Amino acid sequence: MWLKLFFLLLYFLVLFVLARFFEAIVWYETGIFATQLVDPVALSFKKLKTILECRGLGYSGLPEKKDVRELVEKSGDLMEGELYSALKEEEASESVSSTNFSGEMHFYELVEDTKDGIWLVQVIANDRSPLVGKIHWEKMVKKVSRFGIRTGTFNCSSDPRYCRRRGWVRSTLIMSVPQTSTSKGKVMLKEYSGRRIEVEHIFKWITAHAASRIKTIYNPEHLKEEWNKSDQYWVKIYLFANLDQPPAFFSALSIKFTGRVEFIFVNVENWDNKSYMTDIGVYNMPSYILRTPEGIYRYGNHTGEFISLQAMDSFLRSLQPEVNDLFVLSLVLVNLMAWMDLFITQGATIKRFVVLISTLGTYNSLLIISWLPVLGFLQLPYLDSFYEYSLKLLRYSNTTTLASWVRADWMFYSSHPALFLSTYLGHGLLIDYFEKKRRRNNNNDEVNANNLEWLSSLWDWYTSYLFHPIASFQNFPVESDWDEDPDLFLERLAFPDLWLHPLIPTDYIKNLPMWRFKCLGVQSEEEMSEGSQDIENDSDSESTDTFSSEKEVFEDKQSIVHNSPGRASHCDAEACSCANKYCQTGPYERKGRSYGSYNANEDMEPDWLTWPADMLHCTECVVCLENFENGCLLMGLPCGHVFHQNCIVMWLAGGRHCCPVCRWPSYKKKQPYAHYQPLSNDVPS
Repeated sequence: MWLKLFFLLLYFLVLFVLARFFEAIVWYETGIFATQLVDPVALSFKKLKTILECRGLGYSGLPEKKDVRELVEKSGDLMEGELYSALKEEEASESVSSTNFSGEMHFYELVEDTKDGIWLVQVIANDRSPLVGKIHWEKMVKKVSRFGIRTGTFNCSSDPRYCRRRGWVRSTLIMSVPQTSTSKGKVMLKEYSGRRIEVEHIFKWITAHAASRIKTIYNPEHLKEEWNKSDQYWVKIYLFANLDQPPAFFSALSIKFTGRVEFIFVNVENWDNKSYMTDIGVYNMPSYILRTPEGIYRYGNHTGEFISLQAMDSFLRSLQPEVNDLFVLSLVLVNLMAWMDLFITQGATIKRFVVLISTLGTYNSLLIISWLPVLGFLQLPYLDSFYEYSLKLLRYSNTTTLASWVRADWMFYSSHPALFLSTYLGHGLLIDYFEKKRRRNNNNDEVNANNLEWLSSLWDWYTSYLFHPIASFQNFPVESDWDEDPDLFLERLAFPDLWLHPLIPTDYIKNLPMWRFKCLGVQSEEEMSEGSQDIENDSDSESTDTFSSEKEVFEDKQSIVHNSPGRASHCDAEACSCANKYCQTGPYERKGRSYGSYNANEDMEPDWLTWPADMLHCTECVVCLENFENGCLLMGLPCGHVFHQNCIVMWLAGGRHCCPVCRWPSYKKKQPYAHYQPLSNDVPS
């Protein structure tokens, strides 16, 4: 997880540097910055109207360019970034969807139960034509959607009883506005009573009702009283302007931030004495002043602080966020971090997506589970001080220049989603390249695995854990106080050999004892050097012979029988490869050949001192049915039986985690055998 978090932070750093790079390119080509002010005199009449539409100011009674330009100047300074955004939004001919209500419950859930937004609904009475035609309605939908106003159509033919109860006997327009200034308050429905159905007149009616919820100050005395008053609102934003009513984006934000931020409009159109404005630090008109317990902040002096709905919305959200805003932010960050698994994971393509889906499910589940106690703690009354200090920290950090850059970059990339996705994909491909290169240098085989190989291994894992019990995963060696494991007998009764073998990790194999088979006698230097070379070759080589089934192996060399410690049996003269081969008596004896007999009449015999104390003495591997040669590498199992190292490793790696002789599990410790020590006067027969 920390690796994904590091890559995500690195990606954000790349986005920040890339945005500065784009700004440098624009400055090099045009010589302007996004924060540079624009003189409205140099703009065309069409561009001025576009700016007014984005700010939400009506210009229907202003036929001349001079009047339109003065209205732009009265509403706020115009920057190059705002002009670019407004023109780009005007050129985009995307159709905005409008909701079609199916009945009373649908209308109630979306309109009357929405406490922090504005709805504009066209009601079509039975057997009547709509009040606003289709073409004008599409223009109205596109115009009001810029300010977060949602639209819909309610046809009374779908629910005539509800229309009669509401008194909608003719086609009309309905607007829903929150009735109180508290968050999640009641909603009141207002009906359009105007005679003119032009888009501009309807829009003026909407903005007038929205502006009525904003506290308006008309004289200096009222301003002084309001400025010095302390109430429930910690954050207040003042608009000092020479306008009849505040812009539509300002009114829409006042509804959106109901209960969090108080919006106050100061109309200075007829003021003669403006000395108090100078005392509180307001020198220019118009001015957007944010007042917090920490001080006064002048909106519009930093990067990305445009006079628009999107810019001021992101600014206020960073200062006074809701819990839902923090949840959405954490959800976006967690999913961006989870998608890094698609590039970090190496191997088959299907494996990448399976790991990605698993990571997405895990991260989102943990996020939702972790948010539940947080929401519960926030309801506790003694955490109010913690909440206030957290908001204070946010206000301090988000009024800095760095925070303004981050907000500007957020608006830029949100308006260009293709650029955001392409940079994320490019960043992921670079991560995939370097990760693949690193694993290839480490000789990791999973990089070259294909889809079929990975699906096969996944199916083996799934079927093993679906059909088999969980084996006792004990690393060898482990001390044990019992001679025989009762679980082995129960597992045999419940799961016969017809079942697939359980999936057991092979890490224990490296802990099994290994040593060289040596004979007593003098060796030449050439044999010694060949023996040292055999040590390296035997430890790295793997047998490529195909093993016969267990039934064939043990039908050829039949069953094992137990001998008492005092009994001994002979091995054939041809069974030894160390001079005339030598074996010592052990507790098991095979038919035809004894597993552990010896012949005292031979000149050379194995060096048993080099064997581990708990291993049975023998000179033959029952897996390959070959005798032990001088210098060969041997490996013993916990039961005490000894085999060629290559043979038993291939046997265990093939899924047969038991001894080929006694069937004792190769991963379980067994009490060592007490070897028979022949007396000095005993002569083997």
